Amino acid sequence: MNNDILNTIASYGVLPLVHIDDTNDALPLAQSLIKGNIPLMEIIFSKDKTTDSVKNITSKEANIIVGVGSVHSVDEVKEVIENGAKFITTLGFNREVVAYCVENNIPVCPGCTSLSDIEEAISFGLKIVKFSLAETYGGIKTLRSLSEAFPQINFIASGGINNDNILDYLDLENVAACSDRFIPSLNLLNDKDFNAITLECKKLMSRIFDFTIGHIGINADTKENAESINAEFTNLFDTSSFETEMAIFNGNLTEIMKKPFLGEKGHICVDTRDLNRAMAMLKRKGVTFNEDYMFYNGKGQLVTAYLNKEIAGFALHVRQKMY
Repeated sequence: MNNDILNTIASYGVLPLVHIDDTNDALPLAQSLIKGNIPLMEIIFSKDKTTDSVKNITSKEANIIVGVGSVHSVDEVKEVIENGAKFITTLGFNREVVAYCVENNIPVCPGCTSLSDIEEAISFGLKIVKFSLAETYGGIKTLRSLSEAFPQINFIASGGINNDNILDYLDLENVAACSDRFIPSLNLLNDKDFNAITLECKKLMSRIFDFTIGHIGINADTKENAESINAEFTNLFDTSSFETEMAIFNGNLTEIMKKPFLGEKGHICVDTRDLNRAMAMLKRKGVTFNEDYMFYNGKGQLVTAYLNKEIAGFALHVRQKMY
């Protein structure tokens, strides 16, 4: 089965889940999500409205991935796919729907809340499934246990996810994304306040990335120069420092390079809560990364990546925050 769309959803970490009462809202809602940097939408299936909503969006707007959720039959799958839907989700494990989607290379994310559901999903070759009614079925505690039992499976968590707990879910290695009706807010959707929905989306993505300056890199070129610069920072700010083969770190302020390094003037470390999703976002903007300057921790996890880009003479790298 083609997993590209589900992997794309995972790269954002958020899948807006909406019930559209007025099909005329479908296109402006889609456009507000695009402007808010979350060009994804899962529309809850409704017999009378979903097909028209999907068609209204996909016939006029190519820059959003629209899927349909809470699908119960193969006929419903055929109907929404024929009208432009790109993926399907189900509340529970619907074997008939999953089999049809897999056979026809339609991305499908079935609801799995039991061990047998997950075993069935694996038998169909699925890598990402939906953890429906997440809070009801133990939430984060259950997902941690499932990570140990099924390391090959990731989950789109849904049910009880909100602004207060979404980051806790996304911090789990086996959570591909969160999908719930808090984004967009129901009151904003009911009020047709699409500009506010755009701002709401941007604020959420800003929280997910949580970009901050980690330190400034200074190209001192020699060990002696680095030691002299480090002493000045220490005397000024009473900071402690430690040394590596390449540099002297002065608190969280500077990385003073003892040898020639990247960047005409030095480098800037930008810390992020979620390195993988931050890199995916930057790649969507056309950024490439320097494969020679990727750094990993003892577990083989990527923790720092340098961009093939300078700003004002400074090289840039993004680094995983440690909480």
